[in-house]
Amino acid sequence: MSRFNKILCPVDFDQTSLSALRCASELTREHNAILYLLHVMKVPPGGEVALPLGKVEAAAQAKLERIGHQNIQPETHSIVLVMMGDPAAKILQLASQLGADLIVMATHGRKGLRRLVLGSVTEHVVREAPCPVLTVKPKAARARASRTQPRGPRRTPEKR
Repeated sequence: MSRFNKILCPVDFDQTSLSALRCASELTREHNAILYLLHVMKVPPGGEVALPLGKVEAAAQAKLERIGHQNIQPETHSIVLVMMGDPAAKILQLASQLGADLIVMATHGRKGLRRLVLGSVTEHVVREAPCPVLTVKPKAARARASRTQPRGPRRTPEKR
């Protein structure tokens, strides 16, 4: 099994990314690694932000630290980072800079037009990452999949 020393976990504050964070925390503990929590703030079109940038960044940093304390086991060594820009590009850039051994991130399961319009940060990262990427699916998708999986051979009533 590969040895993971540096694990990067991008967090966008939704429920699925918190599931990915818990998974990353467990892997970090098992491998005695360092966990890098990353939140990337998207730059709005035109680059204008309603609030002063420092305040927005500080609020994101505080929120990420709070989420880290709630979802990461206390003995886990973690570092919290907030960046601004294109999420996929920043995740890939940081993974390269850190020499990350693994990226653990959520996938939102968008399909069709929503995926085309919104794009897929996870898909971009999976294609371009300098290291393995572990994706965590939304719980709803896992529940649907478990309901549709075959349960073994079906019995047919005996004919008389």
